[in-house]
Amino acid sequence: MPVVESETGKITFMRFAINEHLRSVHPPPISEVKEWAAQRPEGAAPLLDLCQAVPDYAPPPELLQHISQAVYDPLTSRYTPDEGLPEVREAACRRYQRRYAAKMGPDQVCLTVGASAAFWLALVSLCHAGDELIVQLPCYFDHPMALQALGVRPVYAPYREKERGLPDPATIEALITPRTRAILLVTPSNPTGTVIPPDLLRDLYFLARRHRIALVLDETYSDFIEGMPHDLFTLEDWHSTLVQVMSFGKSYALTGYRAGMLAAAPELIRQALKLQDTMTVCQPRITQLALQYGLDHLDHWVEVNRRMMSFRHNLFVEEFNLPGNRFRLAASGSFFAWVRHPFSGRSGREVARRLAIESGILVLPGEVFGPGLEEYLRLAFGNIKEQQIKEAVYRFRSAA
Repeated sequence: MPVVESETGKITFMRFAINEHLRSVHPPPISEVKEWAAQRPEGAAPLLDLCQAVPDYAPPPELLQHISQAVYDPLTSRYTPDEGLPEVREAACRRYQRRYAAKMGPDQVCLTVGASAAFWLALVSLCHAGDELIVQLPCYFDHPMALQALGVRPVYAPYREKERGLPDPATIEALITPRTRAILLVTPSNPTGTVIPPDLLRDLYFLARRHRIALVLDETYSDFIEGMPHDLFTLEDWHSTLVQVMSFGKSYALTGYRAGMLAAAPELIRQALKLQDTMTVCQPRITQLALQYGLDHLDHWVEVNRRMMSFRHNLFVEEFNLPGNRFRLAASGSFFAWVRHPFSGRSGREVARRLAIESGILVLPGEVFGPGLEEYLRLAFGNIKEQQIKEAVYRFRSAA
């Protein structure tokens, strides 16, 4: 009979078993950090949240006005087709044509409950237990959590600090086996902020195509890249190899609406809809209406916020790199900084916990982004205003 110890230390007994794959999956990291924050003494300095990568600004008033009127329409409370309303998928294709010069049709689009659901649809459509998926370190923590829960083996491409964590095609090709189903990349990287250059992405695309495996590309933060992120969607048969996971939650400050998307071959979309129907049925209609408005009307608003996040990033980097700071910047991009901490022999989890309790800084430990990364911390700029940046850096210097 399984024995389980709860968070309160109470021993309980169950007459059923739990999926053993889940035992190897670490708990949600952000929840753990929030628990550390609750342990701070009374009267401590206000928290500075460099933990969760969400925009701190609201959606634009015109979008809120649009959906506030829509809630009175009885249709807004009903299901949509599993893949999403045709007009919203068409709006996504128009946006991709403007952003990527994409050759994309609505049958290559599935609207999902956040990028997390899009990733699950891609993963379960491509893999089953015992398969392998190549993951570039450092990686977004939800990805290996999902792989391990399904019994898919993550095969890690090593992190190279000098190259800011950029993938190396030769290294990745050497990891491919008969069990490999896909190469998984995130650009801009979460946690480093590093953007994979278009030419390197093209090399990796053709590498995957030669080996008849998928290139799964998570571009959750791509709207925070200046200019066209890459040209893969201009290829006539991009869908023969590329599977894109996308979130518009960051783009339009709709993270709670769970506005995700999967872009892939029509056949993969058809198979993924079987999963979508058993999980969420469809992206909520109210989310789709908000998303459609954003896709059609908010390109300039998104660009203004991209510049603001870039300004925050540049200001932080300038302050952080001034002489005398023992924390060292290893890589960064508009939304993130990847920092090596100075405490030899201590894990990122130990250091992050101390920073939360003693210094009032919330960050994520490096080891949640993959094995061997205990010397690092991830910082996110979504929740920190410009006027708080100097104070945040001062606290790092004092902690060191």
